[in-house]
Amino acid sequence: MAFQSAITLSILTLALLMLAAGSDAGGIAIYWGQNGNEGTLAETCATGNYDFVNIAFLSSFGNGQTPMINLAGHCDPYSNGCIGLSSDIESCQSKGIKVILSIGGGAGGYSLASADDARQVATYLWNNFLDGTSSSRPLGPAVLDGIDFDIEGGTGLYWDDLARYLSAYSSKGKKVYLTAAPQCPFPDAWVGKALNTGLFDYVWVQFYNNPPCQYSSGEVTNLEDAWKQWISDIPATEIFLGLPASPEAAGSGFIPVPDLTSSVLPAIKGSTKYGGVMLWSKYYDDQSGYSSSIRSHV
Repeated sequence: MAFQSAITLSILTLALLMLAAGSDAGGIAIYWGQNGNEGTLAETCATGNYDFVNIAFLSSFGNGQTPMINLAGHCDPYSNGCIGLSSDIESCQSKGIKVILSIGGGAGGYSLASADDARQVATYLWNNFLDGTSSSRPLGPAVLDGIDFDIEGGTGLYWDDLARYLSAYSSKGKKVYLTAAPQCPFPDAWVGKALNTGLFDYVWVQFYNNPPCQYSSGEVTNLEDAWKQWISDIPATEIFLGLPASPEAAGSGFIPVPDLTSSVLPAIKGSTKYGGVMLWSKYYDDQSGYSSSIRSHV
């Protein structure tokens, strides 16, 4: 009897160790949509390198504006030219990849004028990109997995309301994933309040174009200190290390592959909230091969 108990205990211990080892494995999130020379969405997902694809961007919305998606050279939304993306989106999802619409971006006109404005934007997103119904879905009938908040301008007002309204739609059936791409200085000036709602599943923090909290030639302390603050103070399911996929992808903050794998990832991967790495963007990743180089280390 005691022998059998010991075997059971050993099997249980082994299972727990395997579970712990598995939980350390992270994924890669990529932004796609801002360069017509980065291949199709279906090709992006077919690489096998990515677990999340953020379609960038819905760059105009809120405050009475007509919402408009901007996918650079990929398709023309003004002539309903992007509805063909539906089959690509479904192809990605069939591989287990979450496809998310990123709203905002570094350029574009967007802001929320009130809590009611946030509610109207949430309704628009639900009907036109998520599981609602509309006669004018810009990306066709495919149902996206969620909404990414890449808010880099305007004000920090009412994004928490937008998060609450969007999250409430999860009760209607398919879960609406909420993600965000804040800057690494803490708290983020735009979505800091929204992140405090605890409604975000994945937060990919931009550790670039922000010298005080990014990696710099052999110095990991600033990044590690900022990372610790993000994982301890933000109630999100998983936090990702957001990086440029090549030196040309950002003004600063690029981490060479050997530095990332030997010093940066080992410093953060032990965190229970560690989710992986986010890269900007598919075009730059194509130039550098960054995701392929780091995939087995993430």
